[in-house]
Amino acid sequence: MTSKLEQLKQFTTVVADTGDLDAITRLKPVDATTNPSLLLKAAAMPGYTELLANAIAHAKGDVGLACDHFAVSVGSGILKVIPGRISTEVDARLSFDEPALLQKANQLIELYDKAGVGRDRVLIKLASTWEGIRAAEKLEKAGIQTNLTLLFSFAQAAACADAGVFLISPFVGRIYDWYKKSTGNEYTGADDPGVQSVTRIYDYYKTNDYNTVVMGASFRNLNQIEQLAGCDRLTISPDLLEKLSQEQGTLERKLNPGKGGEPRLILNEAQFRWASNEDAMATEKLAEGIRQFARDQEKLEALLAGK
Repeated sequence: MTSKLEQLKQFTTVVADTGDLDAITRLKPVDATTNPSLLLKAAAMPGYTELLANAIAHAKGDVGLACDHFAVSVGSGILKVIPGRISTEVDARLSFDEPALLQKANQLIELYDKAGVGRDRVLIKLASTWEGIRAAEKLEKAGIQTNLTLLFSFAQAAACADAGVFLISPFVGRIYDWYKKSTGNEYTGADDPGVQSVTRIYDYYKTNDYNTVVMGASFRNLNQIEQLAGCDRLTISPDLLEKLSQEQGTLERKLNPGKGGEPRLILNEAQFRWASNEDAMATEKLAEGIRQFARDQEKLEALLAGK
């Protein structure tokens, strides 16, 4: 019998949530995604010493540019062993500054271009703030496709689809974490709030013929992944990919187009901000996620600055 990982690949595009080139080569995902936290982990690996040195050399004292060079170098290396795309994240500290997000996104695309990587193989990751969504809308119109990350609410998902973004990354595990801490309850199967969130978004997108790709992210266990089998894409950490590759038994497809979702929801800025304000989980997890990525970006900068 084929493993659950191989079965999952039959109806969901599997993406590796890591900057570890060895793990990606071994597990053979279609796409891969990185963020400041994953790049910080990669920077500590012996195999990336030369890339770090090259990034510092090319940046000529600009530590922010050195980080971008490192991210693009890691991404370019990963693209040599996967057939699909790499998602590279914009500095989280710019999450509420639309012009700065656009400038940084274009800078990353230029660095990829200099590395011989076309924009058709890159997704620019932006936090799903109002400013991030508006920046993504402009980038998409300019032919630069985007991955809207740190997505926790239905309002964020609706706004992303309306903006025509290429892909969203709803964070299953972090939603689960919040509800578990808030209620003291354990959640499994279809009762998992993170699973329910992605299922609702998937059904909504399919019902309303949105082309935006739904990529579930941030998993805590195999059950969450199995409950979302059939989602457009799932980005999974190497340890969970390894477990899936060793798991036997039948994997049932859970998500299918045509199940029926809610009618289209078009939100202006005030409506978006109010809906976000009313969702305590999404508000807290978005702020926490941006802070976490910002701190890891600062640690990476300190590493590249030799501090």
